[in-house]
Amino acid sequence: MRVRRYGDSGQAFPIYITVVGGLLFLALAYFAVGQAAVNRNGAQTAADAAALGAAMNTRDELADLWVQNVLDPTKWQNIFDGRVDVADSCWRAEQLADQNDATAHCLSEPPLSYKVDAQTHKTVGDSVVPGTESIQSKASATAVIEPLCTFTLSGAGGVLPELTCKDRSWTLDPGDLAHLPGPKDLFDVHLAD
Repeated sequence: MRVRRYGDSGQAFPIYITVVGGLLFLALAYFAVGQAAVNRNGAQTAADAAALGAAMNTRDELADLWVQNVLDPTKWQNIFDGRVDVADSCWRAEQLADQNDATAHCLSEPPLSYKVDAQTHKTVGDSVVPGTESIQSKASATAVIEPLCTFTLSGAGGVLPELTCKDRSWTLDPGDLAHLPGPKDLFDVHLAD
């Protein structure tokens, strides 16, 4: 048996180093993509929370207005349709976006929706992908307030119409208004597709 003096021993080491370096680069690139996805999800969470918060605040104001006018059913339909003056709730959207580490641009879209564009305060950060150091994620969401109740005005004076809200009917007695439907019974708030 002959012993080789010069051979190809050690030739695999440079290939091994190249493959390991390439895999390390790919792992860091995937990490950068993961960072961007997490930041993007944070922006979407902030936008969703901001839009829903603004819509829920308006829903509560509409419900309060309905309670104030419960004895005047001629005003009910305008309240359910959002054709009344209620304060703009974009302040609530901005507040919730800030709590989610983002800024929000809110737009009230009458009669019953809010559109919010959110941008994260954090950037994607340093990574092997150049240019990500200053990129902030952006997302948008629209929340809609949907009335859940229907009623039919009657011609009888002093009698309140029966209010049907989704699966429940409310027979309202002008002499006993202790058990009125709440905001969740009167209106649904959800994100638009």
